[in-house]
Amino acid sequence: MSAAPQSVLQFAPKRKQEAAGSPDPLDSAGKSILGLLREAAGVIEQGNQQALDVADRLSNQLRNAEIRIQELEAAARYYQDRAERAEQWLSEIAVEIEQRFLQRADAAYAAPPSPAALLHNRGRRS
Repeated sequence: MSAAPQSVLQFAPKRKQEAAGSPDPLDSAGKSILGLLREAAGVIEQGNQQALDVADRLSNQLRNAEIRIQELEAAARYYQDRAERAEQWLSEIAVEIEQRFLQRADAAYAAPPSPAALLHNRGRRS
């Protein structure tokens, strides 16, 4: 094998620095990356927890809204039934009024009074 070029030898770690206890740049980079990963994981975990809290709050609001909708639908059905019953009663009352009062009044106005009735009524007024 031939000897490595001089430019490659310049970047090779020197054994004296390793023995002296100076930190290896590779170890520093690895520790730095791990620290950043842990920090990012913490931020992500905090974001996830916030998202879960919001989802839980919204889920509760949705559940409460669904319950309220069911209550309002039941109330609407109740009042719709009452309105229909009221309409039925009004219709029945209108028919009764027509049969009892209006038909009698129409019959009284339809037949002209007899001359005897007119004379009889005239005698009462005097």
